[in-house]
Amino acid sequence: MKNTGQLSRRQVLGAAGFIGLAALTGCGSGGDGGDAKDLSKKRHGAMRDYRAGQQFRATKPLSFSLLHNNNPVYPMRDDWLFWKELTRRTGITLKATPVPLSDYEKKRSLLIGAGDAPLLIPKTYPGAETAFVSSGAILPVSEYVHLMPNYQSKVKRWRLQPEVDSLRQSDGRYYLLPGLHEKAKQSYSLAFRTDVLDRHGLSLPTTWDEVYETFKALKEEYPDRYPFTDRWSTNTPFPVGALSQYLGQAYGVRAGWSYLNTSWDAKAGKFAFTGATDGYRGFVEYLHKLVSEKLMDPESFTQTDDEAVRKILSEKSFAISANPQELVQNYRYNLGKQVKGATIEMIPVPIGPAGPVVLGGSRLENGMMISSKALDGEDFVALMQFVDWLWYSDAGQELCKWGVQNTTFTRSGPGEYELKPGISLMGSDPDAPKDLQKDFGFYNGVFTYGGSWALVSSSFGPDEKRFTDAMAAREQLPVDPPHPLRAEEQEQATLWDTPLKDYVTRNTLQFALGKRPLSEWDDYVKELKAKNMDRFIDLHNQAYERFKKGNA
Repeated sequence: MKNTGQLSRRQVLGAAGFIGLAALTGCGSGGDGGDAKDLSKKRHGAMRDYRAGQQFRATKPLSFSLLHNNNPVYPMRDDWLFWKELTRRTGITLKATPVPLSDYEKKRSLLIGAGDAPLLIPKTYPGAETAFVSSGAILPVSEYVHLMPNYQSKVKRWRLQPEVDSLRQSDGRYYLLPGLHEKAKQSYSLAFRTDVLDRHGLSLPTTWDEVYETFKALKEEYPDRYPFTDRWSTNTPFPVGALSQYLGQAYGVRAGWSYLNTSWDAKAGKFAFTGATDGYRGFVEYLHKLVSEKLMDPESFTQTDDEAVRKILSEKSFAISANPQELVQNYRYNLGKQVKGATIEMIPVPIGPAGPVVLGGSRLENGMMISSKALDGEDFVALMQFVDWLWYSDAGQELCKWGVQNTTFTRSGPGEYELKPGISLMGSDPDAPKDLQKDFGFYNGVFTYGGSWALVSSSFGPDEKRFTDAMAAREQLPVDPPHPLRAEEQEQATLWDTPLKDYVTRNTLQFALGKRPLSEWDDYVKELKAKNMDRFIDLHNQAYERFKKGNA
């Protein structure tokens, strides 16, 4: 259930940043308009005048290898309609190497390190590509996006260049083609038993102060129970990962699943260590307050998802973290069977000291690395055109998500899709004999991410639509400024980064549970300094100053 929001760390480029970028790339903002390499002998199968919005079709049959993140919910099958339709439309056959989801990142690293990786390496989150840059194993894709008119069009129309620029390495180039969202998408927040609130004259809270007061009122009515129990704490490096992420956002810091050791301090004009900031301390103090006053189940930090859900279903608690799918398919469905008259609703993320904001960078999603071996092929231009069409064109994204019109879906209007009778998607029709993912291969996370708001929201139910509309109206904080580390700096930063993050995580849990008093916060910061916190941040600030001056 990991949120696809664990993304970019940087802020909108200032004027000085753009000057530095131009010096590095030899062109304007973004620097992706041309290519110094001669590609005239690499156009086998390519279209001559390929344009945005045009159906890509190779002029000769081609095949490309692809690493496939094999989701156990819909394991890969060779007879999927997806493969057949893709070849029919494009003339391209994908030779997929399936890798279990649980082993994907490790296997990906091993294949790249051994020089055996397929040409196309999708499902890579921003930042993960950095480890492979210095070896030359992956392509500097920014040098070739002039071959990708759909990608370029979306970056320009949606004003995504600052976020894309945040992916640049110390050589001024970027090595990941990210998934692109027209609008930021939030997925997690609190869900409350609304029938219980109504019974006691309580309203759904809109701020974290109101959440606290609501929990206190419920505790007075039900002193033998915890008003709030939570989940998403196991199989994740951060306790209560979803809650920490959206609660941290209310304090203006990345926490939980999106935690990063670096945070941009716009007032100071430099980076700070996240786990030692005032905002992070405020987030920790709020968690501690809930636990210490017995408003939050302390087992939330260690229990399994099933244990947490059982408590909400058995009325041992009345609030839990949710996303729209879990709300409808799990909580609401099972409560309806077990508790007569029970209702449950998910609220927009409560507002905290940072105001009605969402963290910046969330319009980039997992994306595509391309093996540098691809450039050796005579069909390189065709490969880039194909990637552009399948992952970035409206038609390609629609195919990946909904499938084939009048076979898997019908269209009732622009952006309005309806599955054909007998086909289910994520439990939408439990009695349907066919499943869009399992039986047809569509709505596959390897191919389906990002896109226009119309497409992304086309699968929303009423609850998700209300939630996302409310969140989309909030201000998105700017992404952090670029601060690419040099190879030797990256190696050193990596040695410090994980131990520091682990120490922050461990102490966050101890502070929240009261196993370490908050009066020792200053001691905790000194301990971080002893673990090279200041030297770690100095590396990033030096990289920022260097990049700003065009000396990366």
